[in-house]
Amino acid sequence: MKKNWWLFAFVVVLILLPLWWARGSEFGGTDDQAERAIQTLAPHYRPWFESIFTPPGGEVETLLFSLQAALGAGVIGYVIGLYKGRSERKNGHDSRV
Repeated sequence: MKKNWWLFAFVVVLILLPLWWARGSEFGGTDDQAERAIQTLAPHYRPWFESIFTPPGGEVETLLFSLQAALGAGVIGYVIGLYKGRSERKNGHDSRV
């Protein structure tokens, strides 16, 4: 049980340390950096098409990104579990009780 508390404390430190270290920094994504680079290299460039859906705010964009990440993690976890179960059944190790 003591080991779990140490792991939990370590995770909290990993989360808070970068936020404390970079306080006052402006966080931006690669999309913004790419747009600035394109504007610098080719100032007359115009995009070929406009976005179909633009989220109404940063919070909604973050929510959609988080949902996408959670869905992807769920699919990856399902596939790993599926193959692990197949492997165990093939080797004769039935994990069902």
